[in-house]
Amino acid sequence: MLTKDAWKEKKFKDYNFEALGAPPAAGYFHPLMKVRSEFRQIFLEMGFVEMPTNNFVESSFWNFDALFVPQQHPARDVQDTFFVSDPAEATSFPPDYLERVRTVHSKGGYGSAGYNTEWSEAETRKNILRTHTTAVSARMLYKLAQQKEFTPAKYFSIDRVFRNENLDATHLAEFHQIEGVVADYDLSLGHLIGILHAFFNKLGITKLRFKPAYNPYTEPSMEVFSYHEGLKKWVEVGNSGVFRPEMLLPMGLPENVSVIAWGLSLERPTMIKYGVDNIRDLVGHKVDLQMVQANPICRLDK
Repeated sequence: MLTKDAWKEKKFKDYNFEALGAPPAAGYFHPLMKVRSEFRQIFLEMGFVEMPTNNFVESSFWNFDALFVPQQHPARDVQDTFFVSDPAEATSFPPDYLERVRTVHSKGGYGSAGYNTEWSEAETRKNILRTHTTAVSARMLYKLAQQKEFTPAKYFSIDRVFRNENLDATHLAEFHQIEGVVADYDLSLGHLIGILHAFFNKLGITKLRFKPAYNPYTEPSMEVFSYHEGLKKWVEVGNSGVFRPEMLLPMGLPENVSVIAWGLSLERPTMIKYGVDNIRDLVGHKVDLQMVQANPICRLDK
């Protein structure tokens, strides 16, 4: 047509310079990653430092024993925890710290009677898929305790954890845990409640209630509830507490240093934000890729 000038005898419609072109092929952020980014930004705004969380495989020592979780606790059974077969055991622990943990479990110390049960080093060496990111917090607090002079610190993490759960619409065998940790002199339950209000206010959650709870490694411990305007009732949004002296003092932290911490899941607020009723529609092989492409940008109601 061009070489023979045939185009001169053809009639062409006017070119529309306002028309949209074909959308280029590109990657899309999953809703979990969008909500994760918002949570991460909130922590950074509050002056927290992100902890390294790239080790999914953890020893029972850091996941349980360093946190003063008894070796007979049901959370350490195969019904709740995934054990690693190769390598089945960890081999490297700080020897002095290991002995202090053994002592506080089996005989007590630091004002505690301990559990007065036999403590097995073979049990503490077992490798598992970490059941919570508090194992990372324990490593960071031990590292903090090794400094010549203690300096207050604020840490956070958002990463994957694994539990041998029964699968249903709200539970999977793996999920993401959001965790905040503050270490400073003479912190109290009042400081924990205050920072929880500040944190959840940034999420747009202003109505909070606290209920006493039990955790092996925190005392006092509190469940955090928020009033859900849509459901017209109080719903649990997180867990919190003050780390026990039996966990902190064997690390080498000063006696007048307290550590407050809280945690929540990433999946639950994401499901609420994007109106997802079944967690298997959000994570796993049944995820609709069109949903990933079409979901809107995440802006938490700060």
